[in-house]
Amino acid sequence: QVQLVESGGGLVQPGGSLRLSCAASGIIVRYNTMGWYRQAPGKQRELVATIPSGGTTNYADSVKGRFTISRDNAKNTVYLEMNSLKPEDTAVYYCNAVSRSYTYWGQGTQVTVSS
Repeated sequence: QVQLVESGGGLVQPGGSLRLSCAASGIIVRYNTMGWYRQAPGKQRELVATIPSGGTTNYADSVKGRFTISRDNAKNTVYLEMNSLKPEDTAVYYCNAVSRSYTYWGQGTQVTVSS
């Protein structure tokens, strides 16, 4: 059974930073494509960043240069480092895993950027 558990969300002021974590079980992050998506109120869920088992990371244009996706193979955890946060980054952030044509989602963690 695959489980993805996000943590690290919260309230932060514009220009601030947060680090989201996604602890995985039932799946090995280093061998699968992992990603972060987000969904703002009234909007569709959108890609933020992905990290494949091999190859380069991928980012949405809106977060390039500000967000960094990474993984810790020993902890089987994926991270999203978010810097220079803007109010428009406010959303529920979801961890995603794609393995053998199956897609898995975490429960989401709220990120609110506001002064």
